[in-house]
Amino acid sequence: MLFDNGALDATLASAAGDDPALLNELRTAFRESVARQLDLLSRSRCDGNWTMAALRLKGLAASFHASELLELAEEAISGAPGDPVILRKIATFLHDPRIIDAG
Repeated sequence: MLFDNGALDATLASAAGDDPALLNELRTAFRESVARQLDLLSRSRCDGNWTMAALRLKGLAASFHASELLELAEEAISGAPGDPVILRKIATFLHDPRIIDAG
């Protein structure tokens, strides 16, 4: 699956300005937050926990203008707890090298 992270990159660059250390820190914080929500989703066994983790993921995606992640969060919200397909899609997004590496 190929993701276009243009809006995410633009949001991070806008927040960091000309400070590459801050850009890296923001990118790391974003990635860690996605990983935390993915972990919660993967451990959710009831509708309530699954929905809360998916909503947090949606809020994170919206805050960083990560449209692909926003779509994945919407898919999770409408899905069933523990859905392996959506968990794999979010993990693929998270492990995309462009999420880790600037530009």
